Amino acid sequence: MTRNRQLIASGSPFESSVGFSRAVRVDNLVFVSATAAIAADGTSVGVGDPSAQARRCIEVIRAALEAAGASLNEVVRTRIFLTRMEDWQNVAKVHGEVFGSIRPASTVVQVSRFSDPDWLVEIEADAVIGSANAP
Repeated sequence: MTRNRQLIASGSPFESSVGFSRAVRVDNLVFVSATAAIAADGTSVGVGDPSAQARRCIEVIRAALEAAGASLNEVVRTRIFLTRMEDWQNVAKVHGEVFGSIRPASTVVQVSRFSDPDWLVEIEADAVIGSANAP
């Protein structure tokens, strides 16, 4: 069976050197790579503020999903990576503001660090186009 594969770029300079895409769409499935709180100019957003970083991560996810023809309403799974587990409630609150009615499967994991020490959180998401709950 032939599958349609679409690579979604975000403009990160690391996409070509590391060999990854911000997101990949295969048929009606969209997989968004772990996103960090990075502004368009490459600087870190919300240094020291896990809530602000979570909001920025979700903005990046939203843009990647939209570029793939999906929406946040079609997210079926999220994974939240934290460097400090004590931040989980702040990040979970932001996640709940966006995904409270969508209710994807979700995991929160503590990691030792990210490639940039200013990052406290990264979030990734998977979506199934056409799976949004009816209003």
